Amino acid sequence: MKFNIIVVGGGHAGIEASYIASKMGLSVLMVTSHLDMIGHMSCNPAIGGIAKGTIVREIDALGGLMARIADKAGIHFRMLNKSKGMAVWGNRAQEDRKLYRHYAKEEIEKSPGISLFQGFVLSIKEKGGKAKSVIVDSGEEIEAAAIILTMGTFLNGLIHIGLQSSPSGRLGEPPSLGLTENIISYGIKAGRLKTGTSPRIDGRTLNKKKLQIQSGDESPWPFSYATEEVPENKIECLASRTNIKTHQIIRENLDRSPLYTGIIKSTGPRYCPSIEDKVVRFGDRDGHALFLEPEGLDTQEMYLNGLATSLPFDVQIKMVQSISGLEKAKIVRPGYGIEYDFFKPTQLLPTLESKIIKNLFFAGQINGTSGYEEAAGQGVVAGINAGANIIGQDPVILSRDSSYIGVLIDDLVTKGTEEPYRMFTSRAEYRLLLRQDNADERLMPLAAARNIVDLPVYEKRRRLWDEKKRWMDKLGELKITADMAAKTEKDISMKASVKGIDFLKRPQVTLDDILSVLDEEIMDRDLKARIEADIKYSGFVQKQIDEVKRLKKMDNVKIPLSIDYSAISGLLSASKTTLAQVKPVSLGQASRIPGVTPSDITVLMIYLAKHVSENVSRETV
Repeated sequence: MKFNIIVVGGGHAGIEASYIASKMGLSVLMVTSHLDMIGHMSCNPAIGGIAKGTIVREIDALGGLMARIADKAGIHFRMLNKSKGMAVWGNRAQEDRKLYRHYAKEEIEKSPGISLFQGFVLSIKEKGGKAKSVIVDSGEEIEAAAIILTMGTFLNGLIHIGLQSSPSGRLGEPPSLGLTENIISYGIKAGRLKTGTSPRIDGRTLNKKKLQIQSGDESPWPFSYATEEVPENKIECLASRTNIKTHQIIRENLDRSPLYTGIIKSTGPRYCPSIEDKVVRFGDRDGHALFLEPEGLDTQEMYLNGLATSLPFDVQIKMVQSISGLEKAKIVRPGYGIEYDFFKPTQLLPTLESKIIKNLFFAGQINGTSGYEEAAGQGVVAGINAGANIIGQDPVILSRDSSYIGVLIDDLVTKGTEEPYRMFTSRAEYRLLLRQDNADERLMPLAAARNIVDLPVYEKRRRLWDEKKRWMDKLGELKITADMAAKTEKDISMKASVKGIDFLKRPQVTLDDILSVLDEEIMDRDLKARIEADIKYSGFVQKQIDEVKRLKKMDNVKIPLSIDYSAISGLLSASKTTLAQVKPVSLGQASRIPGVTPSDITVLMIYLAKHVSENVSRETV
């Protein structure tokens, strides 16, 4: 067997990498350990959230699948942070876990360029420094021009429930053994991380009268720009809290926790800790929020979000039943901790290609990230760039001002990570530019230029962008008088007329106020939201755009991977070592490496000007 690209893994990164590469006209083989588990949600059954929801829209704008699947399989939708500015809004949807898998596999099987193969990849072969083939557990050698690794938590996965440990990729599924050691043999460095899940409980055993109901939005927002209909809320979520009794049970059993007895030695996610960590680290709190999330429409299982644990099963029962509304709750699947191998992402180019083996790409949790959305975003980029290598296109490097995906990848390849990396709005210095409402304007033209976004969707968005510009121009010419302002019934004092665009910048004024004065209406709420956001943020946005222009100059100064930092006099000794390890591809990336000083950058800039006449051309978005 021979393919253009082999994708190893059928999780969220593997799905996006396979799908986007097939849209580029390439033959793709997805090798996964269980064909029925393509797109499985190992942790909570939800897509999106603050920053994460924006990543989902960016994936959609780039031609990916996650947003469309989430809209179809979604059963409960909420726009988070709605009371705050649009720069931090985040769409989130509870998903029917089974339906999500169904639609994910359906989309993969409908793609004519994708073939499926159930099995484990035992090793990778290279020739002349380029990825050549994989060996699967059934003995076959399968050749490809590029290989994308997206194995999630399966590499030497080890599950912990109390003091009992067992090799698993996730509960009930075997791990991938031997591949880590094979990759290390090529000089690629690996590490070890830990994550965990919460117990699933039988929803019929809850006392719902004691639980807080969380309803979805009255008029939910879809994730995908291709979704025509407003998504439908089909279930309600529930909420509760841990309490002093819960915490006492946990403290009394820390000697049976693999986290606190030294059995688990890996680093877990600081921003999504286990309940044991929460109780130990925040001992002064009398409770922590819990959310009971339905697993689907045809099951009674509920995911107890906020109670990730690796305590023994008998302790999990006591812990769960100490919570209000869960006094008689039955656990149907225990929570567990899992340790797994990952590869240090500073060994990757911003394209997610290995610096050591050409045409070998890494995407998802294998790079040290945490979350379905972060994995899927990397999968799209790896798929595009693996395909670009094969068909001779320039690679795509998403910049920090273009997308949260760009921030994510730049953080990984520049700074690395020693804990599971999770995206937050605070990680993006240009988050006023990276709103969930404008992901299409930021990224869809790139996807259209490469024919990886559906043309009818792109044309529809272009018409909306044109309509937005028309309204922006109209508001720039419109004069709002004092009499007109009084009609808005807002407490506004005006001595002279102002432009409509300046009137809208006032905190208490909305676009609907102006439309009511004009006796006009905009039916498309997406259009209304982005007009208002663009105008209200315009002053701050312009400052960020000016800063981006300044930094772009440094990102445009390329650094050859072959440069010998030890030969550059004037660099700090520690900086020489760090730069040699990371191998930045541009002066901009070098400036973002922790420990590299401004004086180092000046020295490097002078050296490049004197000694490097040609730079590698890269497309930076």
